[in-house]
Parts: sequence; structure tokens; C-alpha cells
Amino acid sequence: MSTISPPRLEKQSFTDPEKAWDYLAELYHRNTGFIRGHLADLAKGVVPEGRVRACYPQVEVRSTSYSKHESTLPYGFLHTPGLYRTTVTAPDLFRTYFQEQFTVILKNHGGSIDIAESDTPIPLHFAVNPSERIDGEALNALNIPLRDVFDAPDLGNTDDEIANGTFVPPKGGPYPLSAFTAPRVDYSLFRLSHYTGTDAAHFQNFVIFTNYAFYIEEFCRVAKRYMADGHAHYESFIEPGNVVTDNALRGGNTAGSAPVRAPQMPAYHLTADRGRGITMVNIGVGPSNAKTITDHIAVLRPHAWIMLGHCAGLRNSQELGDYVLAHAYVREDHVLDADLPLTVPVPALAEVQVALEQAVEEVTQTEGVETKKIMRTGTVATFDNRNWELRDQTEIVRQLSQSRAVALDMESATIAANGFRFRVPYGTLLCVSDKPLHGELKLPGMASDFYRTQVNRHLQIGLRAMEILRDQPAERLHSRKLRSFAETAFQ
Repeated sequence: MSTISPPRLEKQSFTDPEKAWDYLAELYHRNTGFIRGHLADLAKGVVPEGRVRACYPQVEVRSTSYSKHESTLPYGFLHTPGLYRTTVTAPDLFRTYFQEQFTVILKNHGGSIDIAESDTPIPLHFAVNPSERIDGEALNALNIPLRDVFDAPDLGNTDDEIANGTFVPPKGGPYPLSAFTAPRVDYSLFRLSHYTGTDAAHFQNFVIFTNYAFYIEEFCRVAKRYMADGHAHYESFIEPGNVVTDNALRGGNTAGSAPVRAPQMPAYHLTADRGRGITMVNIGVGPSNAKTITDHIAVLRPHAWIMLGHCAGLRNSQELGDYVLAHAYVREDHVLDADLPLTVPVPALAEVQVALEQAVEEVTQTEGVETKKIMRTGTVATFDNRNWELRDQTEIVRQLSQSRAVALDMESATIAANGFRFRVPYGTLLCVSDKPLHGELKLPGMASDFYRTQVNRHLQIGLRAMEILRDQPAERLHSRKLRSFAETAFQ
């Protein structure tokens, strides 16, 4: 079968980041439009005379020197002389990101940003917007498998070898320019919409994960108050179904409708200019969900994510309602063992730790010794077995004691480990909800009082911590601890 493709456009070189993005967007929209056009024709009964194929744009840069750069940013550096390349997608979503990356690379290395068409086909599934409706009945009536006409996703293009540090490029390149290929990004963009009930475009650069719905309920209450009061920083509040409530200063209008069925991990967004708002996701309980959602949010290249949730306190000196600031993790979640070996340490990041501790002091109006009375810094153990208490506890208690763990949950180490793996600054602040090793379990009346008094304050601490991180310069927030000695130049 012959192949039908749009005329191949020539490679162009740019020293202006905005013009480089313009050509990138032109290539992408032309090629995805070509695929969608043939799909629309097929729905009308017009069968193409060959296989329809259009490819992703690609970005290339070249380094000719081992000279060091003076930037304090931990990214934007080409580590070895040679050619660097990556396929790219969704230029409108990533406009600010691409222009920032191009600017840093040109400043550090000079030369040009080369934009061309790659040889990686755009799958039909990724050329169609998730919200776009197609005539499925008409296509099914043709009895022609779509894979006979269009390219389908190829899992060989969507692995995480680059991010995991296991990819071995040929000597002299092309070296990877980004941790994620275009098909890998597209795969996650589509999964995000499915899992969270909101479009990827609404996600902000500062993300809070939680494992309890009542944190989300409080976040919604606070966000809607911000909108009604005309908050000076946040522009809108977006809920599943892409339901948008505008800031009163922008008219205060509401648009959209809630989904018929709640998504698996609903996301809520307090949006701000240039993505400098806060997203909160209810990931539910367990490391599998924690890995799944962070795998996908990582392609958006957020500036930080943290975990706010409940944990089991492991020390008799702790009280219900005390906070735990994680500075180390015991990884018994097992979902990342193949991607990030247990021999790899997951360090605490000073920038995030300081922001969380500062937020605790501000919200609780304590300092020094008084803060230490309500917040313990220590190791958090993350297990994949929610009912670990039902086993013979001898081995588990010994492990927890040897690790000096002060708290146990099912998500924090997973979120931290994936932050480390994907170079996203991370942190954890938990709240002690029970002490199973010491016979202190929540009774119904106690639980209601505990939740009522603690959830609001815990959430306010998380919001304040994200605002502290938001106000830091990028070179301070993006820690060099997360970068290896042969890193991709894109953040």
C-alpha cells in the first residue's frame, strides 16, 4: 500500500525562540490537520488510496564545545559536543515552556534552534483532540479497520528509558534533548483527561496530591471563596468536567457541566497567569494510583509537587493531629522497583523542606520549639499492603524501627520517588490520624472532631507552601540534586 503524506517542509534554523515556536506550531497543526481531514473524509465514505501518514515536528540543536556555561539553572546545558534531538507535540499547550527552553539553550550555547519534520508518525489517536467528536457509527459501518489506514500508537516510542537514565545514545549523538518523546507526551496528555476529568491545559505548575476526599472538599470551598472575593493572584477555579468559575474581578461567570460519572482521580485547578497556580488531585489510596498519575503529570514539567494526607504515627510521643515532614523514605511500595532501583537514594530537597516548615509556622503561628511540638521531621515508610497490621508484625516492626520511621502511609514514597525520577521537586507533609502500634485508632466521634479541626489547617499549610515555592526563582527551586551528569537540556 502506498503512503499519502503532506509535502515535506524544509528544515529551518532560528535564533529567535518565538519564531522557532511559530514554525514548530505550523508544522504540527498542518500535519495533525492532514490526518484529521482524511478521517473526516473517511467518515463520509471517501476511502484514501493509500496509508495516511504525517510525522511529528522535531527540534535539533548542536554543541561544538566542552566549554562550561555560567547559568545557575540546572538545565539548558548540552553536556557533550554533538547533535541533540527530540520530537515534540502540543505546541500550544507548551508554548511558554518551549520558548523558555529555547531561550536558555541559545543563551548558554549560541548557535541556532533547528525545526524540521521527524520520521516518527503521529498516531491517529493523538491527532484527534480528546474533546473532539467523530462519527463513530459511520466509520464502523465502513467495516475498514482504522489501523489499515492510519498509524496507531507504538509502545516502542513511549517508554521511559531517557527519564530512567537507561537509554544509551550512539556516540556523537543524536543525544536526547528532552526526557520525553512526543508519543510519550501525547500518551500522558490523553490519559490525564481520562483519569482526572479535566483537560491537560488546566494543570498548573504547582501540584498537591491527597488521599482523602475531604481535603478536596476543603480545597473547593477555599477556591470558590477566592473567586467570590476577587483574589488578586488566582484567575479561575476549574473542576472535573472542565467546569470553570471565573474570579469576580473577571466577571465571576460559571461555565460547563459536571461529568455524569466521577473520574478515577479527580483534579481541581486554581489557575493563574503562566500556570503559576495550584492543582490538587485526589489520588485515592495506594501506590499504584500515585505512580499512575505522577507518570502522566510529569510530562507537563511542573515546578513542584507535594503530598498532603494522613498517616499512621509510629511513635508513642506523637499525638493525633501532629504533622510529619518527610526527610527520607522507606520504599515498600514496589511499583517503581523496575524503573528506580531501591539502591537509588531519594533525598530530601532543602528548598521544599524549608517551604513546608515555614508554612507550618505561619499557619499554626508557632516557631522553634513550639513548632517541634506539633511537627516531627523523620522517615516515612510507604507500604503497598493497607492491612499490614493483620500480619505477624515482628519483621515489620523491626524494619520500621531500624529505619527510624516516624510515620507510615501508602503514597508518599511513590510520589517522592517519581519526582526524583522525573526531575520534579517534591515533598511530603502528613498528618497523624491514628497510631496502630500503640492501640490508638479513631473512634467515630473522635474522627469527626479530628477532621473538622485539622483538615482546614493542613490544607492551608499546603497552599501556603506552594505559594512560597512559586515566589522562588527557577534556579533556586529546581535542585541540582535531581540532575545526573549526562542530562537532557530541556527542564
